Amino acid sequence: MLAAFGLAVAGLATGGAGSADAQGAGAPGQGHAQAQAQAQAQARAVPKHAVTGYWQNFNNGATVQRLSQVQDQYDIIAVAFADATGTPGKVTFNLDSAGLGGYTVAQFKADIKAKKAAGKSVIVSVGGERGAVSVNSSTAAANFATSVYALMQEYGFDGVDIDLENGLNATYMTQALKSLSQKAGPGLVLTMAPQTIDMQSTSNAYFRTALNVKDILTVVNMQYYNSGAMLGCDGKVYGQGSVDFLTALACIQLEGGLAPSQVGIGTPASPRGAGSGYVAPAVVKNALDCLARGTGCGSFKPSRTYPGIRGAMTWSTNWDALNGNAWSSAVGAHVHGLP
Repeated sequence: MLAAFGLAVAGLATGGAGSADAQGAGAPGQGHAQAQAQAQAQARAVPKHAVTGYWQNFNNGATVQRLSQVQDQYDIIAVAFADATGTPGKVTFNLDSAGLGGYTVAQFKADIKAKKAAGKSVIVSVGGERGAVSVNSSTAAANFATSVYALMQEYGFDGVDIDLENGLNATYMTQALKSLSQKAGPGLVLTMAPQTIDMQSTSNAYFRTALNVKDILTVVNMQYYNSGAMLGCDGKVYGQGSVDFLTALACIQLEGGLAPSQVGIGTPASPRGAGSGYVAPAVVKNALDCLARGTGCGSFKPSRTYPGIRGAMTWSTNWDALNGNAWSSAVGAHVHGLP
């Protein structure tokens, strides 16, 4: 098993013609010009090093926030979550006005507009632990793309986050995301938040999907929490809650075909933000330094550095607020100071 895994990872080079880090290597022509325009549009929308935070459209004991109250360190705000409908693949969004203290749809839309004016990206997240969205056919893929694009037009969302924790079909999700990209254009912000098990091998559906859409993919912020022990890219087993867990698992993605700019580290903002896997902000900072600079590593040290690594993600801006903004204050400033 370990040998096969190692061969699977070793057989794929980091970056590629579709990645933001390799756009300049293509042949001249219309396709290359389009790729350059796309890379430039994404660069305008999302900083080179970015912090992603999930904003809770519900009250579960964390600090209730309006979107206008989301901490300034967050560059990408993922609104959690879109809702499934009775139509396969189709999603909708229902603001929890009652749970959020009377927050109105008009106020929500105005806050999205203001965040965007301040240089932030606001996207709608699909899935979550209890999410029931399923894209398992071409019809469902078309419904997904059409409905997400409709939400982008209605609310002003910049894109979509894929946080499907109950299974994903690589073939049809790829269809859905490519169709959405065609509708939305090169400014689409596309993020993913797979669980650790989903990114252990390039043969896994989530990893395949990420590679299939890497020409339009902004960042994969894997969830380094609520996880058991996992294999690192060196074939060794690492337990969650350590800098080695963050770096050795990120290495799988970095050496498995994603560009450094498409890899982020996702951790809880407070011990209450997840069932397990919380690490102090200092650990996240060390992991980022290890990957970007080769410093701050634990027992695992990558064979090379990835200064272009995108940054970090947290669940959630609300748990962060309840914890005195400790996560965003420490990790946000550190991400924005990466090389």
